Amino acid sequence: MRWNLKPSPSPEKVQHLANALKVDDVIASLLIQRGVETFEQARSFFRPSLSDLHDPFLMKDMDKAVARIESAIANEENILVFGDYDVDGTTAVSLVSSYLRTYYPNMATYIPDRYNEGYGVSFAGIDYADDNGCTLIIALDCGIKSIDKVAYAKDKGIDFIICDHHRPGDELPEAVAVLDPKRDDCTYPYDELCGCGVGFKLVQALAGRRGQTINDLTPYLDLVATAIAADIVPITGENRVLAKFGLDVINASPRPGIKALVQNLKRQVHTISDVVFVIAPRINAAGRIKHGNYAVELLTEFDLGQAEEFAAQIESLNADRKDLDKQITLEALTQIDENKDHDKFTTVVYRENWHKGVIGIVASRLTETYYRPTLVFTKSGDKLAASARSVKDFDIYNALEACAEHLEQFGGHMYAAGLTLPEEQYPLFREKFEQVVAETIDPELLTPEISIDAEISLADITPKFFRLIKQFEPFGPGNMTPVFMTRNLKDTGFGKPIGSDESHLRLFVRQEVSEGFAAIGFGLASKMDLACSGEAFEAAYSIDENVWKGETSLQLRLRDIRCEENSK
Repeated sequence: MRWNLKPSPSPEKVQHLANALKVDDVIASLLIQRGVETFEQARSFFRPSLSDLHDPFLMKDMDKAVARIESAIANEENILVFGDYDVDGTTAVSLVSSYLRTYYPNMATYIPDRYNEGYGVSFAGIDYADDNGCTLIIALDCGIKSIDKVAYAKDKGIDFIICDHHRPGDELPEAVAVLDPKRDDCTYPYDELCGCGVGFKLVQALAGRRGQTINDLTPYLDLVATAIAADIVPITGENRVLAKFGLDVINASPRPGIKALVQNLKRQVHTISDVVFVIAPRINAAGRIKHGNYAVELLTEFDLGQAEEFAAQIESLNADRKDLDKQITLEALTQIDENKDHDKFTTVVYRENWHKGVIGIVASRLTETYYRPTLVFTKSGDKLAASARSVKDFDIYNALEACAEHLEQFGGHMYAAGLTLPEEQYPLFREKFEQVVAETIDPELLTPEISIDAEISLADITPKFFRLIKQFEPFGPGNMTPVFMTRNLKDTGFGKPIGSDESHLRLFVRQEVSEGFAAIGFGLASKMDLACSGEAFEAAYSIDENVWKGETSLQLRLRDIRCEENSK
């Protein structure tokens, strides 16, 4: 494990901000690392407002998209809202369709079947629109590369509006409007929106034309926050505002579908982590195991009793997903051992009967185990399909682009992508992918990194300090939970392994004469001898709260510990 202590901002900047905000230097330093350098920026950071959201008409083609939808409504055309089968896509479809239905009935939704149609806009979906007399398709979280599909629809007299956030290719589809802040010719001020976020901007634009304000759209923000968390986009700028107010909706007045998913959680306040680890996997399970329509039905249902029935079905699908995930991960790890692939720069595994719905999760698990760019393939019709996952700071999309000669199609982001290829291309692609990664990756990136924000002493950790850290929420990419390091720590003699398999480590640490803190390190039981030897060690950790028998106290959430001499 590499420890990377971020460079400290200049003392003058830190002192200036600390004085302006009346906070200590550590808090000021953390803010500057996040691009917050003035009193006004700090006010926006700590007190985000819906008024901070950008004018949706700043997005390229937004005027065209709104005009086409208004025309469709005026002419009583049938509209099809189409979206991908993952969390981002199903929340986007739920958002746009439920908003339009508040004032226009002639519309339907469509989620492609993961197994029969694959990712993105499909010919089957266009045929469905044609069969049902739809003359406008609004595609959400997909479509930016669907040049042939959009042309096919055009021949049938069907227009497209594309709302996407993936990287465009060299050519854009001939749609009526292409909303994608990653377009080279789009000057929208924020280009890290998720697919549901782009859909929300479309709704914001439509609402503005109807005399509605942003406050009228607040009930839809639980969907946007769910998509932001699940799609792992940066929680900065506009995303941070949408996530913050979306979490407020989830906690205060969530839609029945989300309420049904979280009501069994034994906590009163739900965080981004709850969305990532509780809500998102269940919504995703629908599209992974059965069909994404289950998720849309859940998220657009306004009767709580019916929503609870949908949630129970999805809970069952999620249980099946967990079983498949565990089984396929074990088979993949065995395959890596049998192939003696431990010394490569990449992990590429394939079995034709692996469930297509969980190969993305398995790719993430393998990346955690071997920490290198990873592809998990399965058979999909007469092609092979794969999910790709990367390691920090390595762009797997670019690596796939360098292998495009072997691929039928691919798309995605820096850290996650999907692709298909003809089966005969698999060995050639696997060899080329290994070569590309070996030639382009910094070998240092193949060792997991702990990024440390600041070195502090235990005496710096006070209730006020923690309250200020809490105000940095919601946490996520671009605004991660602060990680600290402290030297010269000693366990006070209470260190022990815990957990059913004793794989976790619990300590009570002090630094010289400071007040002690409980510390827990998940998966760190192997470090017990180091921590409990009586010698000083240093720790990398975040700070959180521990509730025990009604009492709340601060504790250290250990990321790693090491001998002091190893750091020199």
